[in-house]
Amino acid sequence: MNLKEMVKLADDMVFAKTGKHLNGLQEKILRGTWQQEDYNEIAKDVNLSEARVREVGMELWQSLSQELGEKVSKSNFRAAMERLEVSIYSNVAQEESVQINSVNICGDPRHPPNIPNSHPQNQETSNTKKPQTLHQDLSEMPELGDFYDRTPQLQTLTTWILQQHCRLIALTGISGIGKTSLAVQLVQQIKEEFEYVIWCSIDASHTLDEFEHKLIQFLSKSEKQDLSPTNPKRLPLIKYLQKHRCLIVLDDVHNLFCSGELAGKYKPEYEEYRSLFKQIEKLSHQSCFLLIGWEQPREVTQFKNPNTPIRTLQLKGLDIAAGREILRDYGLEASDNSEALIHRYQGNPLWLKSVANLIQELGIGASELLIDDSILLPEDLKDVLQQQYDRTSELEKQVLSLLARENQPVNLAKLLEKGQISSSDLLNALQSLSRRCLIEKQESLYTLPPVLRQYIKGF
Repeated sequence: MNLKEMVKLADDMVFAKTGKHLNGLQEKILRGTWQQEDYNEIAKDVNLSEARVREVGMELWQSLSQELGEKVSKSNFRAAMERLEVSIYSNVAQEESVQINSVNICGDPRHPPNIPNSHPQNQETSNTKKPQTLHQDLSEMPELGDFYDRTPQLQTLTTWILQQHCRLIALTGISGIGKTSLAVQLVQQIKEEFEYVIWCSIDASHTLDEFEHKLIQFLSKSEKQDLSPTNPKRLPLIKYLQKHRCLIVLDDVHNLFCSGELAGKYKPEYEEYRSLFKQIEKLSHQSCFLLIGWEQPREVTQFKNPNTPIRTLQLKGLDIAAGREILRDYGLEASDNSEALIHRYQGNPLWLKSVANLIQELGIGASELLIDDSILLPEDLKDVLQQQYDRTSELEKQVLSLLARENQPVNLAKLLEKGQISSSDLLNALQSLSRRCLIEKQESLYTLPPVLRQYIKGF
């Protein structure tokens, strides 16, 4: 989608909502946003105050949100419009006219635009027929709620699933980073490419037999057979994954693993999941499992190997623009200090919301918070950190304590010198902490996120 097409489409939607076409300022805001200009730059260009430009922008995003059926903001506007174009093209390719809410868009079929979700004609996916019937069970999938721009990550996951046909993908990240929100957005965006889509949240009741029975019941709706687990003629799950194009999301997958052990060790009652995940990787089929959680199975490597159908995406914090949007939602105006605040809390949406809420309730400013490099840890944030900390082994807790005493990144030799830990145990602990997304690695140096360092110092 080029700039002219974007403005025309946005104008159609605004007209459908308000009965008025875009005015000059609204068009300037759209053009500036598309070109990644901030409100201050747009305000200078139109010779108006930033506050006035922001006010008009918020009204514009609200109108577009109502027409698109999702929350649109300055940070995710481009991604939302690109998703809309994918949707429009998918329909226009089949018929001459498509209705988007109140906006009627007509045109002849054309070649797909150069956008992330279109499949190149020389790809295998271009020859794959779109499923005629979509069966979905998304009753356990959370509502999307606020979603902040994750365009690169959405593109990566979409490519892995639709073009590279990856069978097993782990989406990991520290608590509050937005894993589930990203997965919800992804499912909404690509579900039409599958015959079956199901979202399952892993809890204490999901033994492998119960889980497989639930999936088989869902995947065999149109087949008449005895589906009871004891039926010797019941088809195994892998046969359904080979027969149908399925997208299966497993949320909170860390509940399969032991607390107090190194990351990814199965609880005794869930050990059989290891065989399931190996089957999904090794046996040929046309389906995809997306695993979401604080930890991932040990058999899922963190490094991309192009020769295997397994991938891992570790989610990082939001960028400055999205972080500022969170702060604005909590009544904190953008300032020079807001960028430092976002960096300090690493763009983690949950962490930023927690501290922004505390700042608002106390009536203090970001400048007061930043004056002495202090890090506020509201009680709700401590509770979240405690949940992840409690899952670590005693060995990992020792390493976290060592790192918490260091204000600068340290190498392996210094950690060995500081602690009474063997090199083998230290390496295993660092690998496990990395898999939990609790430490950061900069070349051969290790460090803790500032928020986590402050939390551990409190012990």
